[in-house]
Amino acid sequence: MLATVMGATLALSACGGSDSEGGDGGSAGGNSKAEGKIGVILPDTKSSVRWESADKPALEKAFKAAGVDYDVQNAEGDADKMATIADGMITGGVTVLAIVNLDSESGAAIESKAAKQGVKTIDYDRLTLGGSADVYISYDNSKVGALQGEGLAKCLGEKDANIVFLNGSPTDNNAKLFSDGAHSVLDKVSTYTNVAEQSVPDWDNDKAVTIFEQLYTKVDGKVDGVYAANDGLAGGVISILKKNGQNGKVPVTGQDASVEGLQNILAGDQCMTIQKSATGQANALAETAIAMVKGEDPKTTSTVKDDEGGRDVPSILLDPVSIDKTNVQAVVDAGDLKASDICEGKFAQLCKDNGVG
Repeated sequence: MLATVMGATLALSACGGSDSEGGDGGSAGGNSKAEGKIGVILPDTKSSVRWESADKPALEKAFKAAGVDYDVQNAEGDADKMATIADGMITGGVTVLAIVNLDSESGAAIESKAAKQGVKTIDYDRLTLGGSADVYISYDNSKVGALQGEGLAKCLGEKDANIVFLNGSPTDNNAKLFSDGAHSVLDKVSTYTNVAEQSVPDWDNDKAVTIFEQLYTKVDGKVDGVYAANDGLAGGVISILKKNGQNGKVPVTGQDASVEGLQNILAGDQCMTIQKSATGQANALAETAIAMVKGEDPKTTSTVKDDEGGRDVPSILLDPVSIDKTNVQAVVDAGDLKASDICEGKFAQLCKDNGVG
């Protein structure tokens, strides 16, 4: 269990994904020249669309603007592939390596190998338990879960309610933090009953559909609210609710403020989501990696306890934002999405009705 200490909120901006390289030289946030190389390994393309559509382009933009040499690749959900990519990056001369681990064991092995070669490492989005990263950059993930719990409670009210918990991947430490945060809110409401709970391996949206349908059947459809850990899982839940004529009647949470999630919110099929600005997180990673490649100390804001590794990890923790139908525009204002991304076709009028544009 991690105890997180919130630090100062960082300014938002930037995003990222697959394989790229930029030129060397240049500087950012200082006059010293960046002479190393930055490697970033993103986890997959299935758990969230953000990795390729948001994180990757923002990282590339920031690295290019700074004039640093870089390599951004995606492991496509394969831990062995991530290890191979890491080996190639280390051999290829990266001096700073950032990873979004697929599990702590494989992530720790990559960081150990990097350290032996004198390569600085960054845990991006997910903390590697038992790892050796120099810095951890993420959101306050316990707060993310608490905001999800608060959002679901707001949509349900104080009535008697049966809740199903559909958690993220059991190998992702963030998923535990999200779930713990949600439980910290929802378990205190005496009128709520947790009737079923299960994790979704690898954040796989297709598996989420099957798992939720099984849980729904198990409780004879007596579901009043669903904690879904992110928008992808929420989409799977909504598909089963639609199949049973219950969409819009059963509040569903989400996370990532994705196009799908925001459209589901506008349509009334999803209660809320969490905006963890991928542009803001990617910008924080870029600024930190650029500083490290220039030999500067990163400006961390807090520490996170890694009980497995027995250490306090210097961290940069950003503030998540709860999004419902009343403030979808905030996602557009932050630069994470364009209104045109959300307001296509049948959603055009819904956007107009809810001040999105």
